[in-house]
Amino acid sequence: MSIVLHHLNNSRSQRILWLLEELGVPYELKIYQRDAETNLAPQELKAVHPLGKSPLLEVDGRVIEESGAIVQYLCDHFGSGKWQPAPGTDDALRHNELMHFAEGSAMTPILLNLYISRLGEAGAPLRPRIDEQLAAHFGYLEAILRPSGHFIGDDWTGADVMLSFLAEVVVMQGLSEAYPKLAAFVAAIHARPAWQAARAKGGPYFAT
Repeated sequence: MSIVLHHLNNSRSQRILWLLEELGVPYELKIYQRDAETNLAPQELKAVHPLGKSPLLEVDGRVIEESGAIVQYLCDHFGSGKWQPAPGTDDALRHNELMHFAEGSAMTPILLNLYISRLGEAGAPLRPRIDEQLAAHFGYLEAILRPSGHFIGDDWTGADVMLSFLAEVVVMQGLSEAYPKLAAFVAAIHARPAWQAARAKGGPYFAT
């Protein structure tokens, strides 16, 4: 089986690289660099997928898009019964909810916050609503993080991988004191040898 990760530096693709290292999956890494002026992905990615976005996982020539779908594929095929709850259980349904939450509900205010920050005063009317939504989503994640330090059960799952980016945003924005459990979650991830190996291979990453 041939597996290629099309990875954009300083992006959410870092999660996929980390999971590949955790699972011990042999893969080829193709790194793409953001444009120095626009910070956007390079045009070369459009040769892999029309949207020109990353991550993209190429398996025997079949390109899998969307982080959640990629994480699910890797857990299904290489998790060896780990990294996700048993099918048909309530935890499995909860796991599916959180996998979608990571790139669905939670990413909307994060992206809006990024975009309006570039508008100066023109974005001011949106600021109260965005701040309220950021606090709601970060507070929700802080509340549901289990004493074990995981979102589902007491061990690492695909949901932890998907939600790691949101927790890293908390740390990046200097909110560790407000959300200490999420900050500890990020510290635990960064201490893992697989994450460190992924970081070394993947190039510059904002959370460091």
